[in-house]
Amino acid sequence: MFKLVVVGGKLRGKEFVLNDGDNTIGRSPESDHVIPVDGVSKKHLHITVNGDTAFAEDLGSSNGTFVNGKIIKKVTLKDGDKIALPNVIIQFVYVLEKKVIVKKRVVKEGDSDQDSYDDLSQTEPMPKDLLGKPIWFFKHKLMPVIYSFNQQYEWAALVGILLFIFIAINITLTILPVLRDSKVLLIKEVALRGKQYAAEVDRLNNVYLRDKNLDQVYTGFLEGDDADGVQSYKLFDVEGRVYRPISELNTIVNDSFSVDAIKHYRDESKRDQHFIRDLGNNTIGIARAIKAHDRALGRDAVVAIVAINFSPTSLAREASNNSKAYLESLLTSGMVAIIFFGILYYMTIRPLDDMRLQIERVLRGRQKELEATSLFKELNPLRGTINSILSRIKELQNSDSGEVQSLEEDGPYLRTLKEFLQGAQGPVLILDSEKVIHFINAEAEDLIGIRESASAGKSILDTARDQGFAATIIDLCNNSASNEGMNQKENYEIGGKEMEINVTSLIGKDKFAKGFYITFVRN
Repeated sequence: MFKLVVVGGKLRGKEFVLNDGDNTIGRSPESDHVIPVDGVSKKHLHITVNGDTAFAEDLGSSNGTFVNGKIIKKVTLKDGDKIALPNVIIQFVYVLEKKVIVKKRVVKEGDSDQDSYDDLSQTEPMPKDLLGKPIWFFKHKLMPVIYSFNQQYEWAALVGILLFIFIAINITLTILPVLRDSKVLLIKEVALRGKQYAAEVDRLNNVYLRDKNLDQVYTGFLEGDDADGVQSYKLFDVEGRVYRPISELNTIVNDSFSVDAIKHYRDESKRDQHFIRDLGNNTIGIARAIKAHDRALGRDAVVAIVAINFSPTSLAREASNNSKAYLESLLTSGMVAIIFFGILYYMTIRPLDDMRLQIERVLRGRQKELEATSLFKELNPLRGTINSILSRIKELQNSDSGEVQSLEEDGPYLRTLKEFLQGAQGPVLILDSEKVIHFINAEAEDLIGIRESASAGKSILDTARDQGFAATIIDLCNNSASNEGMNQKENYEIGGKEMEINVTSLIGKDKFAKGFYITFVRN
């Protein structure tokens, strides 16, 4: 099968698949393949396809047809020939049609070096060993969920999110238990202090409470500045009638902690125990049953209950310190994670960038094949596949001549462009094939503010203060290189002056641009 690929001009990138037999190419809608470009005749060219052979014939067009730079009337076309029409450059391409037979080999048990799965969506059987099962579950059950997120979020953003989640979970599972344990210890210590207050109430007042001599009951040490940490307290009988503080005398307790304390001490088996509860807001509730000997019963009986809401400043400080410690851990881990993310990100993309640059060098003949510059064994299969593709490209490019041609160096061509520069009457800039500055005349230095002495050997992107200017230059260079060296131009304001930038590329024998001759003309 043959096809035409537009490699230069307004229709660049468009493809026309040629039919077996006659194919008329022209501007007329009646043509088999329409090229609506000014300068192309209504019926400009005729291509006849006969099996693996194709012939081109000019149909008397007004501007002529050029094949590989020569005007033709009738010629046999070969794979890779360039057909030039007005404002359009077309490459004649032979597409080899073949059936690809994919064979799958059943892997024997224990043969871990071979992978019979050529589709990422296929799932390999779960292994029988204990270590292989969690790995299989992680790879085929958990990771597909992550892959689905990767279809919605960029890889870098997804890694950042996962890293933050990891830090939050890690700190929650490691720091919080320590902080919680320290708070539990503190609460126990606070409870001991509260028990001492309750025991003191019992010691001083159990006899007075037994005899109902309420005037003698003393709880002043639970009030005022001396009562460190006592937020409030109540001394009441088993029915809930308040004895102290005086301001609530003869009222009935209605707060939940005191009510629960009464219920707790109705169970005789619990009357020797302290009733302790975390009331929240850094407050501990401590209740104690006060007992005295009842002569009528001949045994000890509960004569009152004291309930203390204890909230020392140490608990508030502990809560504040815990929150501060958690936030500090999160902040510190976040800063470390940012550095780790940067290392991970650039370690990952560096081999890919290096591979891309090596591909360009191989295509330009400056390197034979891709080489591993960093230890990243997971990229070895990809590198091998790319080397095979590049090798095939070379074979196809040189199949007509029977030999592989390596690409030429830029040097001789740049020297030729420099000779043109020496006779130039206006600003001129010369770049090599990599858009690296080599020569600038004095007029261009004054215009664009770049000195040859300081910028020679550096990329135009690295030296130009105006990145828009540099991007425009590079875009014009690429367009010229893709259009067989044809002049490309664009208007751009430089230093307040409207200038026309003209870029012409010098194409080598290997059909790659070797240098770019850039001139500036004031509009």
